[in-house]
Amino acid sequence: MSSPKILALDCSTEYCSVALRMGDKSIAKDERAGQRHSELLLPMIDAVLAEAGMALKNLDAIAFGAGPGSFTGLRIACGVAQGLAFSANLAVVPIPTLLALAQALAEERVVAVQDARMGEVYVAAYLRDGNDWRTIIAPCLCKPDDAPMLPDGKWAGVGSGFATYADALRQRFHGRLGLIDFTQYPHAIHIAQLAAERLHEAVAAEQALPLYVRDKVALTERERGVAK
Repeated sequence: MSSPKILALDCSTEYCSVALRMGDKSIAKDERAGQRHSELLLPMIDAVLAEAGMALKNLDAIAFGAGPGSFTGLRIACGVAQGLAFSANLAVVPIPTLLALAQALAEERVVAVQDARMGEVYVAAYLRDGNDWRTIIAPCLCKPDDAPMLPDGKWAGVGSGFATYADALRQRFHGRLGLIDFTQYPHAIHIAQLAAERLHEAVAAEQALPLYVRDKVALTERERGVAK
């Protein structure tokens, strides 16, 4: 498949984004959604498809930011991707959100760190391999000062974790960090780019699942009291 047509969406952070990739051309929309992902996502999808003059049935796949990230956002993105895929008989490509962060940088070695709240971060590291990436550190959840050690060499850092825990991460990755960009967030346009290289990883709609990483979605009232 030389020029796959892929619809991608992401709701893993406070931003909501949608992108349609058609060969080398992309149409994308994004908005800072806060808690309005469920309100914004479908109209944004409709707008992107309308702008391209594309019907859902003419796509090759639907991709979504699978996580880690906001639990509610991941469920919304997964549910919408599944629903659209079912309706048009399409496959789904789940893309790790930390990998989408790496894709945002024109660098060879990237460590992606997202603020996970509760004093923790999501961490993954990737090495560019042609148009795709090799996973060096799989997505994990940890305290900033317990992040997995990076292999030798200079690594670009990306993600909100570097804004929230700059000192702790610099100390943890001492001597291995080069460029740092804490302004990036997982975006559908990068998810679409990655999905074009990973169509072989596409699954049936009912098999598409979020990647939560954090085992427990919420603490109980008693646990929150103990944690204070």
